[in-house]
Amino acid sequence: MAQETEGGRKPEIRIGDAERRAVDARLQKAQAEGRITLVEYDERAARCWAARTQAELDELTADLPPEPVSASEEPVKVEPERTEGQQGVLARIGNAIGSVAVLALLGYAAVTILGADDGAAIFGNLSVSVPPGQQRVEVGMLFGNAEVVVPDGVRARTTGTVLFGNRVCEEACSPSAANAPTVVVDATGAFGSVRVLTESEKRAHAADRAGARSDRDDD
Repeated sequence: MAQETEGGRKPEIRIGDAERRAVDARLQKAQAEGRITLVEYDERAARCWAARTQAELDELTADLPPEPVSASEEPVKVEPERTEGQQGVLARIGNAIGSVAVLALLGYAAVTILGADDGAAIFGNLSVSVPPGQQRVEVGMLFGNAEVVVPDGVRARTTGTVLFGNRVCEEACSPSAANAPTVVVDATGAFGSVRVLTESEKRAHAADRAGARSDRDDD
């Protein structure tokens, strides 16, 4: 018999990392599309990974449009039944592959992400301001978010690999004068995001956040 609370209601089923990852990916997509700000993403992502029930996750995406549903679904594949011995062998192989993948990711993080010359965002946020004349900046992120601010009049070019995350570069990477200096932003990481801004964009975002806080205070 299912356990009930004192009020007679059944307790909510706990969610796991699979559900948290799905919601975090949806929040990252919303931030990349401009539906929520980077600050809002940071706040919601922290609540997402601290969530324990589905209701707590649903609150984080309640104001976002629903995900599109594919018109056609893949046909269900019926696999042949396997004996207990075969299942045991496959389970051991799967566990071994999973362990190798985890070790590979940790090695990748230690060598590449932590070795970034200009800093790394590990389970947190990193902001790097590029001084005039600097031609290259290297940042890393692992379960974190990096922000790179380049001078006005400088064109940014992004390189590197971001696994299970996103990279946003709007005004800073837009076409500019042919003779404009270029700064290469080498961003490498996993389960995080990097955003490249000009100094003007940074000031505009700060002004927007200040205006939003003022509006909330007035209410």
